[in-house]
Amino acid sequence: MNNLTPPPRSRMLNETLTWIEFPRLLFNTPALMSAPKGNGDRVLVFPGFGAGDSSTSALRRYLTWLGYDAAGWDVGRNDGDVMALIDTLTQRTQIEARERGEKVTLIGWSLGGYLAREVARELPDAVQQVITLGSPIIGGPKYTQVAAAFGDNDMLDWIEREVEARDRIPLRVPVTAIYSKFDGVVSWQACIDHKSADVEHIEVRTTHIGLGFSPDVYRIIANRLAR
Repeated sequence: MNNLTPPPRSRMLNETLTWIEFPRLLFNTPALMSAPKGNGDRVLVFPGFGAGDSSTSALRRYLTWLGYDAAGWDVGRNDGDVMALIDTLTQRTQIEARERGEKVTLIGWSLGGYLAREVARELPDAVQQVITLGSPIIGGPKYTQVAAAFGDNDMLDWIEREVEARDRIPLRVPVTAIYSKFDGVVSWQACIDHKSADVEHIEVRTTHIGLGFSPDVYRIIANRLAR
């Protein structure tokens, strides 16, 4: 097992600073508007645990403005039923790629990023790249502040073993893992991928909730999509 722990509860206070990202986003709008433009490529954005498509609407609007065909996941609220969601999202991604005749980029926030990685693991020929935002890829929910929502310690240990078992199948798509050491919800160490060959870790300075509204995150995503 890993020598990791959830973030200290005191770090949850960091999340109260999320509001700072909104004036920063407004101030950085001119620079964000000058980012490289897209050419209609399909981008699917998966929300975090307990959230739905409304939580990613700002990011999707920005990507649409840049010229990408950005969409939510259309599954309702992320209820944390990981295996069922992987099946549903794998089917959707496969259909999207087949109908469009091209690969799809997946972006996931928190648990949504873990789901995006697992879809890419299942469909390496249908996924262009994966971008994760504060996603716990080690231990599942065990090293997060929402661990109790997934069960007791025995259940969390079982989930961790299942995550490790799936991780034995290598990811064969590029991954950009964005994380923050100020994250009050997910242990930033659990966001670090020590196994995948093609992964780039990028640290930003924001809260867990702020990852969805940070101009720094938007800039990174725009640059990765334009590659």
